[in-house]
Amino acid sequence: MKEKILAVLEQNSRISLEELAAKVGVSAEEAASAIDLMEQEHVICGYNALINWDKVDQERVVALIEVKVTPQRDMGFDTIAERIYQYPEVQSVYLMSGGFDFTVIVQSGSMRSVANFVSEKLAPIDSVLSTATHFILKKYKDYGTILSDGPKDEREMFLS
Repeated sequence: MKEKILAVLEQNSRISLEELAAKVGVSAEEAASAIDLMEQEHVICGYNALINWDKVDQERVVALIEVKVTPQRDMGFDTIAERIYQYPEVQSVYLMSGGFDFTVIVQSGSMRSVANFVSEKLAPIDSVLSTATHFILKKYKDYGTILSDGPKDEREMFLS
């Protein structure tokens, strides 16, 4: 039941409790109890709106930063990640496999403020060896949701 509830909430966290219960095949009380327990256990960590900021007049820059680090003895990656995710401009931090250790997603008002974050806050951390910043130019799909209006049909219409 937990997995079914999570799958439904992941697609639409605004669904009514009654509708969720019906989709999962349990009573509304059982669904509410399961959700409360999953919130307490931090299985459900929050509810967020997915916003297409390209449709809003406010300038918003999102950057993906690759970070290579040297973990300090007795600290590991968790301590470094905790230090990084404390900054308010950091939206996400992921430990990665491959050529770098962390992916850091930063959201800010301008490219300059992202550059300042990297040069003044992130790069000076003792364990950080290098960074590579990639600016997200346009989001087409985010968290499973298509953000663009879709392809435009540019074919000419002929009336007979």
